[in-house]
Amino acid sequence: MEDKRISAMRKMGMSEEEIADVLECDKKIDKGEKLFELSKEQEKASKQARSTGTKQPTAYKFTKRERKENTTKAEIIAELAKFLKENSENACEMVEITNKERQIAFKIGENAFELTLVQKRKPKK
Repeated sequence: MEDKRISAMRKMGMSEEEIADVLECDKKIDKGEKLFELSKEQEKASKQARSTGTKQPTAYKFTKRERKENTTKAEIIAELAKFLKENSENACEMVEITNKERQIAFKIGENAFELTLVQKRKPKK
């Protein structure tokens, strides 16, 4: 890598002394030594050029999304619960709506059951 740099500097017409000086200065700069001091205006311009202007703190909003009520499903669950309580031939006991738009829990004898209503999405076109 250094050979390419030296040959490039020779093509630019630099003498061997200038090349040695540039390489020595590069090594010092790599180690963190400051060889050049900027004026206050140059330092300000340098800082402004390096900044991206996007140092604003990120404001996250952890608000829970409100679900739209599905009245159709709620009505179906209510009707099914009413049917199981009043008209079922299986002697359903302890009929309880556990989720007003989704589930009904009940017992027939010693067996416990849950009825879950699932609404399918419309097919994509």
